[in-house]
Amino acid sequence: MTPQHRRQFLTRSAAGLGALASLLSEGRASEPAPQAKPRAKRIIYLFQSGAPSQLDLFDHKPGLKDRFAAELPDSIRKGQRLTGMTATQESFPVAPSKYTFQQHGKSGAWVSSLLPHTAKIADDLCFIKSMHTEAINHDPAITFCQTGAQLAGRPSIGAWVEYGLGSLNKELPAFVVLVSSGSGNLADQPLYDRLWGSGFLPSKHQGVKFRSQGDPVLFLRTPDGISDTGRRRTLDDLAALNKLRQGETGDPETETRIQQYEMAFRMQSSVPELTDLSKEDAKTFELYGDDARKPGTFAANCLLARRLAERDVRFIQLYHRGWDQHTNLPKQIEGQCRDTDRASAALITDLKRRGLLDDTLVIWGGEFGRTVYCQGKLTAGDYGRDHHPRCFTVWLAGGGVKPGQTYGETDDFGYNIVKDPVDVHDLNATVLHCLGLDHTKLTYRYQGRDFRLTDVHGNIVKKILT
Repeated sequence: MTPQHRRQFLTRSAAGLGALASLLSEGRASEPAPQAKPRAKRIIYLFQSGAPSQLDLFDHKPGLKDRFAAELPDSIRKGQRLTGMTATQESFPVAPSKYTFQQHGKSGAWVSSLLPHTAKIADDLCFIKSMHTEAINHDPAITFCQTGAQLAGRPSIGAWVEYGLGSLNKELPAFVVLVSSGSGNLADQPLYDRLWGSGFLPSKHQGVKFRSQGDPVLFLRTPDGISDTGRRRTLDDLAALNKLRQGETGDPETETRIQQYEMAFRMQSSVPELTDLSKEDAKTFELYGDDARKPGTFAANCLLARRLAERDVRFIQLYHRGWDQHTNLPKQIEGQCRDTDRASAALITDLKRRGLLDDTLVIWGGEFGRTVYCQGKLTAGDYGRDHHPRCFTVWLAGGGVKPGQTYGETDDFGYNIVKDPVDVHDLNATVLHCLGLDHTKLTYRYQGRDFRLTDVHGNIVKKILT
């Protein structure tokens, strides 16, 4: 008889006791329910940490020019919650964007002059201008976008995807994370490893962060004086000991440890090959820009994202810091857009020309938007914007999403949604749907409750899908 640890024994013995059995069944997974036709095989999530200003990038409000410095009407504010950074301001002057907007492509999408490269691929994109969220401050808002909850401890979206679908490449992790810092706000909020964690799912589902300096992943190299044969023998002996321990305890984390040792061994050859960009041709670097030659930049990470997609990594998460522009927005956002615009567009173009865009869903967006009123002093050439969770813009491309579409609408001030609202749970439900997963059935039982990425919410945004 296979040994059982106490929780397993009590769970199985309590099957007739209803509530007790439920409470003791921690860690029991349901069967994920794939749909008939997944639209995407993989995700590339370009998360813009700090919250890009939708009013300066995508949500064109030409009528605001005639309202420069006018007080934001109470009928628009509606007494809604403000952050502690602007709640005590005596005035809320309207700050129109200083940047010009034009319509682009056959779709006529409005894009700011800050994003000339993104403008060129407008017909490949689906803009959602009616995103909204529950959180009003950065950490809970980013955590909410990535895990479906404002409090830390839940599995990240990448972990849910790997849990539901597994890996497509045994030589690389199914969930890879790349982090970069922009030239916008250099003191932007930190990004914690829990954002790509596995929460209460087995730890084998957590994201693997690749470093930009030194070895991409620590401890992959065989130490000096140790042969590959010796390393292999050591891992075999260690696996045998771990299997004995697992037989004694039944702990699923022991099996995770065995699998991760084996993955690390395979990554000794796959990761150096992946991160070696020397074989990329000149046309590729011309497409992504010179920054793609500099490890750790957003451009270099976008190029790595394409290489990861080519190798069928299931979930590729890029985080780019620097979008938190409470003051000096024009100076900061211009640098931030230079960091990201060309590379974002290059990634879409590159995926498309290699035949990868159809089954790769790319997402670009932050945790919330920015206010139409100015934070701090307003001048003709300078302004800042506070956090604004009530409406913001994201874009998607590929993976079953209709290209050349703008969905949702905000009021004349870009302050409230007036058509087709989409919340974070709706977006996450739609992302899972594109992968062929039913968000209501992708659950995991923990502490007596079935949890899911979308909690008890979420509706698929069917109108944006092909």
